[in-house]
Order: sequence, then structure tokens, then C-alpha cells
Amino acid sequence: MDLLALADFNLVARHGGFGRAARASGRPKATLSRRVAELESSLGVRLLERGARVLKLTQEGQALFERTAALLGEIDEAAADVASGGAAPRGRLRISAPLLFSQTAMGKLAASFALAYPEVRLEVTTEDRPVDMVEEGYDLAIRVNPAPDANLVGRILLRDRLAVVAPPTLARPPSGVPVPAVVRGAAGGSSWPLKGDGAAIAIDSVLRLSSLIMVRDAVRAGVGVACLPVSLVSYDISEGRLAHWGDLDAPEIAVWALYPSRRLLSTRVSAFLEHLKAAFPQGTPEELAAHIAGT
Repeated sequence: MDLLALADFNLVARHGGFGRAARASGRPKATLSRRVAELESSLGVRLLERGARVLKLTQEGQALFERTAALLGEIDEAAADVASGGAAPRGRLRISAPLLFSQTAMGKLAASFALAYPEVRLEVTTEDRPVDMVEEGYDLAIRVNPAPDANLVGRILLRDRLAVVAPPTLARPPSGVPVPAVVRGAAGGSSWPLKGDGAAIAIDSVLRLSSLIMVRDAVRAGVGVACLPVSLVSYDISEGRLAHWGDLDAPEIAVWALYPSRRLLSTRVSAFLEHLKAAFPQGTPEELAAHIAGT
């Protein structure tokens, strides 16, 4: 297969037409059309449907574009690295991160990375939904307890656990007596089992909020108890702003850094992974709590 013709096909597919691809690249429109036609002839399939006003990828063209676009990008990056003698990472780095991690930690992480690697254009998008990293163009995704995905690989960045906390003025009631509780969203259940002695805290959900930071603030204000990540409340506990009633008897929280397995790991992604490792060398809730507190 002619890699130059494949690169021209990807250029046209990415820009949605020969004219736009020609203007973006400075290449003659006729040359691009001829090279794509030669590629179609060599493969024996039609890759583009050429209408009077609209150009669309055929099913075969879409499949070829999806499987080769990232690889060609890696080839370009590798060539640039070789030409520059292995210079510092540069180019665009797109990251998807969950809401709570973004609100508490990502701002400082992104800022320190931008200062360390000024040639990288870092873009962080905050969202809790699963993302299609290849389709949506993300280089790295940070996720909490992600579902297994054969198309992704990664490493655990942090581990956390849930703690039941309360205002210091709220006395722990006898077993079975409900206590006012602040919960996130539509979280259900009538009690929270605790690790260790098998006890459980009976709850009456008096306030529902969509953000864990709002939940923490409501507990600080004295509304009731809540179940929150240790990293978010450990400093409040140590300073006496919240009382620790115990850890929830539940699986640990694992924060993962994920990236597409079909791509070579770019220098930009490698640099950001090392940046995360330096920030959280042991991956403990205490390290994240210290980062949040700025200590």
C-alpha cells in the first residue's frame, strides 16, 4: 500500500472534502483526488462517495480511516522526534477526567505540567460518562473503577476508601435509630455498614446533592452524616471540623489512568503519566488529600 496515498486519503477524510483538504494542506485538489483514486484502485474498493455537494466515506472508507488515522499520527510524531533529536514532548494532549478529581486535583496538576512542558498544548475535559477515546480523540482518560475494556490499557493511579463522617456536634445514635444523612444523587439504602465490628449506621436521607463537594459542605454545615472519600475529608477530620464514625464496608475506590492499547504510547502521554506518578508516588488517599490541601 502506498503510504503517501493513504496519508492523502486520511487528509481528505479528516477535512470532509477535497477542497477543504487542499486549502488546509496547500496541496492541489486535483493531486489529492488522483492519489485517492489510485488508492481505491489498488485496494479494489470505493472509499468515498463523491456527490455534487457532499463527500461521504463508504463503509470500507470509514473502516480504513478509523484504523489508520491514529497510526499515521504516530508515524508523523515519531518522524518529528527523530528530526529534533528526541526533543521535549510537544503538540496537543487531550485528557478526559471525572468531575471530583478535576475539581480537587486536576487544576494544579495541569498547571504544573504546563509549566514543565511548555510545548505541549494540554486540554482537559471534565465528564463522568464513559468516553470512546479513539472516536473522540482523547489521548488519556482518568476514570474511577472503570469497566474492563479490551481496547484500553492503563494503570492504577490512586486508591481511596469511603468514610462515614458527621458534624462534631451530632451524637452517634443507638443502633437502628436513623440519623439525618446527606447523600449524593439518587443513592439508596437505609443504612451504611461499617468495617470492623459489623455495626451499621441507620440513615434518613434529608438532603440529596449532585456533587460530593456539596455533600461535604453540607455535612460541615451540620445537616447530617455523609459517606465520602477519605481523601476529601481527612483534613477536616484531623482539624476537628468533621467526626469520623468509621469506614464503609465496601470495595476500595481505584482511580485509573487509561489509554488506547492500539496506539504507541506517545511522549506526551508518557510525560503526563510520569507527572501523575511523581504527584502520587504511593497512590494513597493521604497523598491525594495532601495535594488537595496544597501541602
